[in-house]
Amino acid sequence: MTINFAKLWESVADIVPQQVAVVQGTRRYTWREYDDRAARLAAAFSAAGLGPGAKVGMYLYNSPEYCETNFAALKMRAVPVNVNYRYLDDELAYLLDNADAQAVVFHTSLGDRIARVAPRLPKLRLLVAVDDGPVPGAVALPDAVEAYEALLERHSPAARVAAQGDEIYMLYTGGTTGMPKGVMYPFDEFTGFFLQGYPPMIGLEPPADADALLAAVAARRDAPPLVAMSAPPLMHGTGCWLGMMAPHMMGGTTVLLEERGLDAEGLWDAVSRERVQHLVIVGDAFARPLLAALDAHPGRRDLDCLRLMISSGAMFSTEVKRALIDHLPELTIADLLGSTEGGMGQSLMNRHTPAAETARFALSPTSKVFSEDGREIAPGSDEIGMVANGGLVPIGYYKDPEKSARTFREVAGQRYSFPGDMARVAADGTLELLGRGSNCINTGGEKVFPEEVEEALKRHPAVADALVFGVPDERFGNRIVAVAALVPGGDADEAALIAAVHEHLAGYKAPRAVHLVATVPRAPNGKADYPAARALFEARG
Repeated sequence: MTINFAKLWESVADIVPQQVAVVQGTRRYTWREYDDRAARLAAAFSAAGLGPGAKVGMYLYNSPEYCETNFAALKMRAVPVNVNYRYLDDELAYLLDNADAQAVVFHTSLGDRIARVAPRLPKLRLLVAVDDGPVPGAVALPDAVEAYEALLERHSPAARVAAQGDEIYMLYTGGTTGMPKGVMYPFDEFTGFFLQGYPPMIGLEPPADADALLAAVAARRDAPPLVAMSAPPLMHGTGCWLGMMAPHMMGGTTVLLEERGLDAEGLWDAVSRERVQHLVIVGDAFARPLLAALDAHPGRRDLDCLRLMISSGAMFSTEVKRALIDHLPELTIADLLGSTEGGMGQSLMNRHTPAAETARFALSPTSKVFSEDGREIAPGSDEIGMVANGGLVPIGYYKDPEKSARTFREVAGQRYSFPGDMARVAADGTLELLGRGSNCINTGGEKVFPEEVEEALKRHPAVADALVFGVPDERFGNRIVAVAALVPGGDADEAALIAAVHEHLAGYKAPRAVHLVATVPRAPNGKADYPAARALFEARG
């Protein structure tokens, strides 16, 4: 199956030119406009000397321009590169240099950082500024910076996607395991994975091929389109893939929030106003504030349109899922186990299914759990192993063969991706996720996974969020500690929270200290920021 997301989107633009492709507040672009603007940007990239395989950095907040830049790069068989907008100078320079970026599209509110790092990046050919306000600190942008809208006006649309070659798709992933790494996929296999996997997720039969998918889009051209929203940033895979790229493949509309942080009330307003059917979030970090908003104002909005909530990348507790479904009886929640390096399982829950246990997933047919010596973990054995995905396996990490060899390797002749998630396999074959192995705490010879303790803390009714980690201890090597934030009006002290963990877990897993903070530090996509949590704990009075 030799296909390309950009080819599919160009065909969608021909089939449903007047339907809306991207919405953000009052800004609305039809598929014809979306395709035209991306094609003009692709022409500007080509005029600057970029060609197939060139890397285009996207240092942008959620915006139509993010979608257009992604589309434009794919149109010319270049590689769009996601750049975390939280990165400061050294992190930003590292990623753009590591990616061999030749162009960067950025918001002017991030322009001071670009101005400082651009002289350190000799491979850059083009800098494009999207105006969202003044450059901080009265810093002057380099003279060579092009204004986004003026650049589009100066260029005629580029020709449609050429015959496909051996291009890659690449997404940079950061996290707690070191500097950002570019995860590379063969682009045709990457597109084919979503072509087959996304339609069943939204209740449709998987198409036989790309032509069948486009025929289905044409058959529904007069029906209301699929409307999807990404609550997390597009700079992360969950938001980009499931909130924008896959829905666009179906001729859908992507709704982007104007707020640059999670505003639960604003999100529900947008869901109601735009009739969003499919909402992407990241675990409890998003779900708990969304639930609190529904609890505060039940029935305020018409939310019957929302039928699917997809979460990936963080723990999503059973109690929160159940409470959301109580508010939204027609909602199905898909909790996906996966990472940038591959998907491994899922848990589905609606009002007709038994409540899914937190961190319990049905393994995908291509996934297994292996011991350190390569044995497949037997169901019901209570042995801990590493989860491996044998489906769509990345080529490797860009310019990092050693890390690639450790993460993507063969077992019994089959190639697997080992992102680092540790788990047990229950007697019925379901997977009990314990956490990321790199975060495991060794305390007095016992191994403790922070996620398990975090879930126990969050079962206390006064706790809004919590992160758990180890700190050095002369006796035990490491002792377990936590930072926690309480719900508004919540009343609990350190002793009560530690006692609550003892009710659910073995004593050695309970934190020795809990530092109460106003907000538990997390990245914009909801993932845990353990270094920041550790700094808060160490700075406590």
